[in-house]
Amino acid sequence: MEKKNGKFFDRMKSNEYYIKWLKNPFTYIVAAVLLSLFQIVTLAVSKNPWGVSGVFAVWGAWIYEAVGGSVDKWYYFASSGAQATLEGGLLNHADSWRNLGIIFGALAATLLASGFKIKKIKSKKQVIAAALGGLLMGYGARIAFGCNIGALYSGIASLSLSGWVFAIGMFAGAVVGSKLLVKYFM
Repeated sequence: MEKKNGKFFDRMKSNEYYIKWLKNPFTYIVAAVLLSLFQIVTLAVSKNPWGVSGVFAVWGAWIYEAVGGSVDKWYYFASSGAQATLEGGLLNHADSWRNLGIIFGALAATLLASGFKIKKIKSKKQVIAAALGGLLMGYGARIAFGCNIGALYSGIASLSLSGWVFAIGMFAGAVVGSKLLVKYFM
């Protein structure tokens, strides 16, 4: 049986469709078209533009409540809509399913393309830079009411001026952040 599986995987590695659809990266145009179609379907089905970072706040609230905390008095979760989301749970939260799909889909794509690698941590500075950058990006996404998907991509796709303002701010932040990264962490 093992020999049969080995032959199957050997044939898969040279299969033109595997190479085209799973091994080689998509062009920017194909990726943009697929993202746009995904945005249209998301907007049509959920009646909300695509967002990613807001779900992490909900996950954090669920975890906090699971260990005995309460977010009922927090401004972010005070609305009836936010309370309904928290009470509905993970199984009834479409945005959570979409985020889980993105996470596991990215993992599957990486594994199928043989691109998964565990890299050695080079220094403590690298860990500090990654943690600090993640915290700042997460905080920024919450005060901006969205990340590059929700505030930028969905904002522009919804013909909102805020998407373009976010793009300018994100570009400026990337320039400043890159300079700080090079100066202090490399």
